[in-house]
Amino acid sequence: MSIHNNPLMAREGLPRFDKITPEHVIPAMEATLAEVESQLQKIEANIIPTWEGLCQPLEELDTPFEYTWGVINHLVSVKNSDALRKAHQEVLPKVIDFSLRMSQSKPIYQGLKKLQASAEFASLSDARQRIIEKKIKSAEHAGVGLEGKVKERFNEIINRKSKLATDFSNNVLDATKAYELIITSKSDTEGWPNNLKQLAAQSYAREKGAEGQKADPENGPWRITLDYPSSGPFMQHSRNREQRQQVYHAMMTRASGEKFDNSAIISELLKLRREEAQILGFKTFAELSLDTKMAPDVATVEKMFAELEKPARPFAEKELEELKKLAAESGQKEPLMHWDSAFWAERLREKLYDFTDDQLRPYFPLPRVLDGLFGLTERLFGVKITRSQQKDVPKWHEDVQFFDINDETGNTIAHFYLDPYSRPAEKRGGAWMNECFGRRIINGKPRLPVIYLVCNGTPPVDGKPSLMSFNEVTTLFHEFGHGSQGMLTVIDEAEAAGINGVEWDAVELASQFMENWCYNRPTLLSMAKHYETGETLPDSLFEKIKASKNFRAGSVMLRQLEFSKTDMYLHHYFDVNGNESPFAAARRIAAETSVMPPYEHEKFLCSFSHIFSGGYSAGYYSYKWAEVLSSDAFAAFEEAGLDNEEAVRRLGRKYRDTILALGGSKHPTDVYRLFRGRDASTEALLRHSGLKN
Repeated sequence: MSIHNNPLMAREGLPRFDKITPEHVIPAMEATLAEVESQLQKIEANIIPTWEGLCQPLEELDTPFEYTWGVINHLVSVKNSDALRKAHQEVLPKVIDFSLRMSQSKPIYQGLKKLQASAEFASLSDARQRIIEKKIKSAEHAGVGLEGKVKERFNEIINRKSKLATDFSNNVLDATKAYELIITSKSDTEGWPNNLKQLAAQSYAREKGAEGQKADPENGPWRITLDYPSSGPFMQHSRNREQRQQVYHAMMTRASGEKFDNSAIISELLKLRREEAQILGFKTFAELSLDTKMAPDVATVEKMFAELEKPARPFAEKELEELKKLAAESGQKEPLMHWDSAFWAERLREKLYDFTDDQLRPYFPLPRVLDGLFGLTERLFGVKITRSQQKDVPKWHEDVQFFDINDETGNTIAHFYLDPYSRPAEKRGGAWMNECFGRRIINGKPRLPVIYLVCNGTPPVDGKPSLMSFNEVTTLFHEFGHGSQGMLTVIDEAEAAGINGVEWDAVELASQFMENWCYNRPTLLSMAKHYETGETLPDSLFEKIKASKNFRAGSVMLRQLEFSKTDMYLHHYFDVNGNESPFAAARRIAAETSVMPPYEHEKFLCSFSHIFSGGYSAGYYSYKWAEVLSSDAFAAFEEAGLDNEEAVRRLGRKYRDTILALGGSKHPTDVYRLFRGRDASTEALLRHSGLKN
């Protein structure tokens, strides 16, 4: 095939997902790298230290990468296969080499420094000044000032880190796919919600059944996997304690076995990160990480930990005693163990609030939830969302949907893909938002953002629509919050538009803000309609959902703080050459933070993808940091009066015009002050979590 016919070589329109195969990856990336290298050499040979002369040409280098590398990475996440993975791994080192080569370009760095010192700089917009400053800092963090053997070693570290992160992610994916618990006895499914029976029977029929064999939810067999839509409900509802223990053990030791073992990768990554930081003049990787965050230093982050942990602990201790008491009263003779917690917590929740997931799911069919989400977005931000009328939009799976966003005048301002359902054989777990294309000026006109919204919700079963758990509803709102920041930006410079240029610990503000609306009566009842009868969710059920929002809030808070403190400890205090293993350190922090002793076999770090293969290394605290911001932002709407429609719309536009519109064009502290008039405090989060009156 001619390289010009390769669908990954497109440079306009939507990516040709319907045409791309793994065989296209290597030739397309080699051609793309040659293309951008040639352009980079031209820029370096004629440095013009102005915005138009230097920054504009550098921005234009991104387009080829968006159409090739960006699309390849997306497909690795949503349509993984052995062939695609192999091709990705083959080109990855070349991409990293080019990225380093560009980041370490002395002519470009010197040109940027000249631009920063020039008279023009003071006349540039905030967005352009921030982009230049961030480019300079990024180059310094990429080792632009290094020479000789130190530079060689630094580049080795960056390449090795990238390979290890990819290996880590693949091991988690493979270990997740490799585990299964086959259940054949109908008595073992007593107490299971119908949705779990259907999902587990469908999973068995697909993976194990004879050709043409249909799933039998009532008689089985049933297949439980470590994919959350399977393992989560199983741990909550399985009455077979021994089977719960098996699944819990598999979850906590995932990717730590002989075949897929991330243990050595963790140790090596921690050493490499520390060495990288020290080469760049920082004592620890945490200090390097925080150099580009909203939080100024480790001490400030730890102050937040303390402010949240102290009030949460007594609640968590009380919550544990409640579980122990219920388990004992219900006839469990053995002490409460980790694999009992989710089961008895669900029984306690049912007892206190008298509703089950199965009762809620019929009220949350995906199409109606989308209507409610879009209605809220229209009310707050003054935009209209419709299913796209574009013909033949290329998609990577038949379940993918494509939408347009229009402004008040009817002009289209953005698009997004929605990939809603779990596909454990090819799609990584979790939920995420990413850019297909960000906003930027091309040929004098703004190019509209195109966003990916990816979830792992419950797929449709037996001809019914996807009936969502309430957790899946809040997850969808969360990811759409990210998407709204990507789509409603007004910044024309790509590196400060949408989520680009936003400090990592402020990125979750827009997503977590949207979750709050799931507990707002008008918002929830507008979408909670029974998929068969159209009946609105009864008021009594809504009140129970609202009352249960802070169920076990103390335990949930401590669990997240445990993850955050572990991450920060490993990247700041941990002796990478000492005798203590990362697992021993994690267990020690768990013992200090959690109200329950740590599981003796736990190797959760081996599947802690956020910090070992995602972007959250020395940054997992960002979830809580941003939750403080998002709770404080939602409190502004509470103070204005959630039933005051005019005030909500006015404040919604202000939120859109600041938090969503300005992206990375200003420091997030300044953006937040423009919206709120002050800095955020932890008080609203503690109040919203039920940990403060």
